[in-house]
Amino acid sequence: MSSDGTADIADLSFEQARDELVRVVAELEQGAPTLEESLTLWTRGEALAARCEEWLLGAKRRLDAARAADTES
Repeated sequence: MSSDGTADIADLSFEQARDELVRVVAELEQGAPTLEESLTLWTRGEALAARCEEWLLGAKRRLDAARAADTES
């Protein structure tokens, strides 16, 4: 993991990234003890949200391609 905690995120499944994002949000809502910890959590949360979006956009592209293939046949 990198110093900002985002290196391993690229390897997460959608479900893993989503579940960890839920955990990060809950921690942020409870209030981290220090500003540094809050910033670390926020950075990781942003990276997890981006990973979830990548998965969702990929799924949408596959669905669009499947729909297009169905209309061509």
